[in-house]
Amino acid sequence: MGKAAVAIVLTGEERGELEALVRRRGTAQGLARRAQIVLMAADGVENKEIAARLGTMPNTVAKWRRRFAELRLDGLYDEPRPGAPRQIGDEEIAETIRLTLETTPPDATHWSLRSMARAVGHAPSTIHRIWTAFGLQPHRAESFKLSSDALFVEKVRDIVGLYLNPPERALVLCVDEKSQIQALDRSQPVLPMRPGQIERRSHDYTRHGTLSLFAALDAATGKIIGRCFKRHRAQEFLRFLREIEANVPPDLDIHIVMDNYATHKTSAIRSFFLKRPRWHIHFTPTAASWLNQVERFFANLTEKQIRRGVHRSTAELEAAITAYIDAVNTDPKPFRWTKSADDILATIKRFCLATLQIADVQNKSAETSESGH
Repeated sequence: MGKAAVAIVLTGEERGELEALVRRRGTAQGLARRAQIVLMAADGVENKEIAARLGTMPNTVAKWRRRFAELRLDGLYDEPRPGAPRQIGDEEIAETIRLTLETTPPDATHWSLRSMARAVGHAPSTIHRIWTAFGLQPHRAESFKLSSDALFVEKVRDIVGLYLNPPERALVLCVDEKSQIQALDRSQPVLPMRPGQIERRSHDYTRHGTLSLFAALDAATGKIIGRCFKRHRAQEFLRFLREIEANVPPDLDIHIVMDNYATHKTSAIRSFFLKRPRWHIHFTPTAASWLNQVERFFANLTEKQIRRGVHRSTAELEAAITAYIDAVNTDPKPFRWTKSADDILATIKRFCLATLQIADVQNKSAETSESGH
């Protein structure tokens, strides 16, 4: 005969905690199962029966039954796992982070895993774990540009107001052009994807001309009015505006969001708007194209149709762009604007203050270096 199972007798408080562990959604699956084992054991169910009901092994049931009898609720939690002691101390980690943030290697603009590993005397894998834990990526850099538009705040509030509270009986159209879209054909055939092998293409290409796409995004519905031209001068923009007017019901006002590009402000364009009182113009601030939602459409078009497309003529390129616009308009989905103007301006304020602070530190460091010479 085998050993008799350890008897489990629960207090009211213990039973309540175990039942809470079983019910709670956030409880880890393993911990919830251990709580079930103990509850069933306390109800007099044998180990084999508990194992059958929970889909586990009798030895596992016996283990957690015994652990609970010895340590009560604490026995259900995992013990620290054995392993090799950490090879790098807190002070060394802090110094590695300081070097990463405040210095550069003598032969490069930024640290690499190997150069930092040589500098601090640890393996590259150790440096990788430290950088990952603290979200450091010295090999990456992003670009930014702050608008110097004197009316930046007013324009942000105006355009964001259009997105969040659009006027009644009016369309809000985000308009811009994507110029110089190249019709590219690879110099050699594209090798298609297959199991274990990604798609491959030659790095060089043959250029077959360019097109400019003028597009208007309906901010409320996500529908696109688009047209390709060989050039992107004021006369092409004027023709596109007339196309917009032909596609918008005459009883609706048109609020158009666009940038300050020179072709948008010629005398012919101004005359077009002056003759049509239902058109209302909202200019984005300089260096703030992110406020124009049609830029998001252009990014999708580039990613899904243009970047990896093979086009042997501008006609093929135009057909591909038109097909993509038709697909979008078949099942349009608007881009959802979530940030209020106050949130945007507060974020930019914090970024500007941080930028000024860093610039001040850099200037003081440069002055100190010059005085040292």
